Amino acid sequence: MKKNLKQEIIAIAKEAKAASASLAILSSAQKCAVLKDMAAALLRQETAILKANRKDILKSHAKSKAFVERLTLDKSRIKQMADSLLSIADLKDPVDEVMRAWNTSSGLSIQKVRSPLGVVAIIYESRPNVTADCIGLCFKSGNSVILRGGSEALNSNLEIFNVLQEVMQKYNLAKGSINLVSTSDRKAVDYLLKLNDYIDVVIPRGGEELIKKVVKSSRIPVIKHYKGICHVYVDEEADLNMARNICLNAKLQRPGVCNAMESMLVHRDVAIRFLPRMLQEFREAGVEIRGCAFTKRIAKWVKLAAKKDYRTEYCDLILSVKVVENLDEAIAHINEYGSHHSDSIVTDNNIAAAKFLKQVDSACVYLNASTRFTDGNQFGMGAEIGISTDKLHARGPMALEELTTYKYLIYGAGQVRV
Repeated sequence: MKKNLKQEIIAIAKEAKAASASLAILSSAQKCAVLKDMAAALLRQETAILKANRKDILKSHAKSKAFVERLTLDKSRIKQMADSLLSIADLKDPVDEVMRAWNTSSGLSIQKVRSPLGVVAIIYESRPNVTADCIGLCFKSGNSVILRGGSEALNSNLEIFNVLQEVMQKYNLAKGSINLVSTSDRKAVDYLLKLNDYIDVVIPRGGEELIKKVVKSSRIPVIKHYKGICHVYVDEEADLNMARNICLNAKLQRPGVCNAMESMLVHRDVAIRFLPRMLQEFREAGVEIRGCAFTKRIAKWVKLAAKKDYRTEYCDLILSVKVVENLDEAIAHINEYGSHHSDSIVTDNNIAAAKFLKQVDSACVYLNASTRFTDGNQFGMGAEIGISTDKLHARGPMALEELTTYKYLIYGAGQVRV
């Protein structure tokens, strides 16, 4: 960055705004060719990306194991990044899709048509794969993008960005189509959030502190992804072997991400049969359990939970556990203590399942499945720009369609209103 950081950020935003007009009219074939070339470039530059990532990992030695896991890239994750770009390339282009068409009594022909948002700013932390995913999704949906990753992943993000930027230049695409704010100076975010003349939407991805700061400071509309306090509720009519497998997966498969289970609720009538083995397996896996009084009676070694434990997104090997009297208490607990992200019920009772799915007020509500599936790729969206816990304008995993708005095209033949 140059000495005048504010002017540098304004210049980036202006270029992004100018580029968004040309991106909006690119053909699907052009976008697909670029995305496929980007995927190949990531694989070709694997060694350089891993070398840059190693620098970031070496700086993170004082961080938690879960933090380092989110930060780390390997050959498999780079291939996943490339595969995501290929998946995005193959998805239907949402731009110019006619959502609805009709004729009015005055003879006007009206079409409701998808169009790009324009300029999307994404502020994120620690996970460098987000760089490639967001560039791919924004490009396919006709938006220019401004990325500002966390300083902990700066080397990784910059290397991935440079690889993809070279592909953009190869196709002579507008400067400013993709942008990375490469300074670690936090003032850059403050300047960025004031540029509502150039930026159409901000999407923060990270911890609660980051999101609150963005919401408080931004003059630009913000699509929020607050805490991922995800629950699995084991009902009285659950298949307990299924419940065990789901709970283990939801907590242990990748504990440092937002769709991991943070709280496990168990119906009182199955607690004695289910919890002893379940708690022991978590203990053997290194999970600290913070449970209610009933849970502690079953396993003396359990730490007694405080109310704040049920409101905490740990992103670590810590789990809150509560035994509930019935389905109604489980639903009420989730709606009060959860973050409206992802919650699951395990049950063979169709009536209980229907009630849970209808009454739990979350973006993603599951029956007999792990919350770990809340992911744009897993949903068949190619990748995700984030997971919105808002209700406007998007909710849940955000991909191509969620990166568009719409406009009305009205065709007349000389009509005037009388």
